[in-house]
Amino acid sequence: MSMPFYVSPEQLMKDRADFARKGIARGRSVVAVQYADGVLFVSENPSQALHKVSEIYDRIAFAAVGRYNEFENLRIAGVRLADMRGYAYDRRDVTGRGLANAYAQTLGTIFSSGGEKPYEVEIFVAEIGDTAAADQIYRLTYDGQVADEHGYAVMGGAADTVASHLEKSYAEGSDLASALALAVGALGHSDAGDRVIPTEDLEVAVLDRTRIQPRKFSRLSPARLDVLLGERGPAEHAPAEPADTDPGPASSAPTPDDPTDPTDTSSGGVAPLEDPTSGEPPTAPPL
Repeated sequence: MSMPFYVSPEQLMKDRADFARKGIARGRSVVAVQYADGVLFVSENPSQALHKVSEIYDRIAFAAVGRYNEFENLRIAGVRLADMRGYAYDRRDVTGRGLANAYAQTLGTIFSSGGEKPYEVEIFVAEIGDTAAADQIYRLTYDGQVADEHGYAVMGGAADTVASHLEKSYAEGSDLASALALAVGALGHSDAGDRVIPTEDLEVAVLDRTRIQPRKFSRLSPARLDVLLGERGPAEHAPAEPADTDPGPASSAPTPDDPTDPTDTSSGGVAPLEDPTSGEPPTAPPL
């Protein structure tokens, strides 16, 4: 009878963590930025059907990167948990901290169990308060760790590059337009150079405390994004001008105003009847 291979617990956890990190890094980044009136979520997502950012409850939003089927299951479970708790007790008893703890237990259990693969997801759970100081952003990793973020946070894709760009330009208490321009610019920033992301490829949502409705979650349409972002993009997005060509010596180049140019075959001009060198009319060839 063959003996099974032994793998140390440390090596097993390292392999599972590497597997989850590689899956998360293949996705596009999601940025969460706190601004004066709430929390802004921005992601590059060309799909109009599959959302990375969604609403959980009145003042709570959910954002994720990684495998869509896995974080969609987590989102649905969070919505059900929030609805049941709000119905059984009170709507004020549904908090972002409670949801983050529930997600952490689920992700930690799946990661440490050897019966199934770890979830290839990272999650943001954000909640807004009555003031900017009461806003909360929780970041949950694939292994169930919870981090309390302040100001801004990035997950998925080239998170380090995007976070370094945000660190240089982030200003606390900025308005929505400034925060949106910063987040979009950070998503388009890379070591190879900056690029302009079309508004149709952006998924943007906010938790806005200034809304009079109890539900503070709102999505921003591409038309609204065009107004907020304004004119942007370098000049190379315009059609390139044709390169100038050398026409040669001035004496050999025909002038464009000369209607008797015998070489003009594109403007519809008619060749003259006189010979251009001798001035004599042309003679018919002998029969």
